[in-house]
Amino acid sequence: MTPDGGSPARRHQVVLARQAVRSLAQLQRRNQQRIRAAIDLLAENPRPPRCVSLKGEVGVYRIRVGDFRILYDVHDQLLVVQVIRIVHRREV
Repeated sequence: MTPDGGSPARRHQVVLARQAVRSLAQLQRRNQQRIRAAIDLLAENPRPPRCVSLKGEVGVYRIRVGDFRILYDVHDQLLVVQVIRIVHRREV
């Protein structure tokens, strides 16, 4: 429980797929920092207001960070967000 007596906030664990780690490592440092910050926020809210659900995929979303897209899968039962890909928006 939280100090105010309420229930604790549900926080998802964020896991990056190998392909996402590789893509992130190839980016400029400034872009890496912006994308890491956005990924960290997914732990608090896996479906932020500007996320888009991908058609034909159940539980798969994307968010835009500058010129990049973060594609991720949400598993609410396990409290896990899996980042699948990080790509430039011209490649999606």
